[in-house]
Amino acid sequence: MRAIIAGGTGFIGRELVRELREHDWEILILSRNPGKVAAVFENGGVIGMPWDNGDWPDVLGPDTAIVNLAGENIAGGRWTRKRKRRILQSRVKAGERILQAVEQAGVAPGVLIQASAVGYYGPRGTTPVDEYAESGSGFLADVCRQWEASTAVLETIGTRRCIIRTGMVLGHGGALPRMLPPFKYYLGGPPGTGLQGVSWIHLKDEVRAIRFLMENPEASGPYNLCAPNPVNFAKFAHVLGTVLGRPYKTPVPPFALRLLFGQMADEVLLSGQLVLPERLTQAGFEFTFPDLSDALRDVLR
Repeated sequence: MRAIIAGGTGFIGRELVRELREHDWEILILSRNPGKVAAVFENGGVIGMPWDNGDWPDVLGPDTAIVNLAGENIAGGRWTRKRKRRILQSRVKAGERILQAVEQAGVAPGVLIQASAVGYYGPRGTTPVDEYAESGSGFLADVCRQWEASTAVLETIGTRRCIIRTGMVLGHGGALPRMLPPFKYYLGGPPGTGLQGVSWIHLKDEVRAIRFLMENPEASGPYNLCAPNPVNFAKFAHVLGTVLGRPYKTPVPPFALRLLFGQMADEVLLSGQLVLPERLTQAGFEFTFPDLSDALRDVLR
């Protein structure tokens, strides 16, 4: 079993590599800086290869899985026009490069795991949604639609394709570490009203779910990679404060968030979704951390 991972040195990618190595997968990571791959994975067993190298299509075949996690960090800074263009183009171009490699190889990979996000559904208020819901409105929803579409043509040549719409991933990276400082200084609380939904998943369940979809020959189409118990932000702040032994009732005013983050505040912090992993649980996946308190205690212990 061979996995080719785009975005393998990122927050989720590193943990996925660890998960796959423990289950005897051969791993090749596509990177603009292959030297970084060697530095990140010091124990060996992982091959780094440039995106534009003409050799990696040669390893494509029915026994090959491609995991496309590549893309600019959505929360990496204020959404200027330039940054929004980079966020979109980094995702679409990664899909285009994968299609070019498959065309060059003349052989379809067995499976493609295509990253996406719960932002696909747009702001949803307090109404839960599953994979059967339509896409929503806003910048993130538009990015997710184009992101998912970037590799859709592979399905027409026989590749099994799974789309993973991921929520907030809880681990030593991503959004969680940025939330901790206010709580540590006794100023923790939800952004705005706190009524907006938070669809979350423990990092370990995230990579277990990806491997589950890679290895399950019946799996295809969209899957929400979120724990089965989403909460609103007020509840999230409550649980996080309790785990940290800190207060959790100091809300952050919307105007302050908009001043700091602009459009990103409205689409990421002040709105949300209560997303359910309906198709993932129907397929037989079992979560190690279905409860938010247990997940946060494991990450922060």
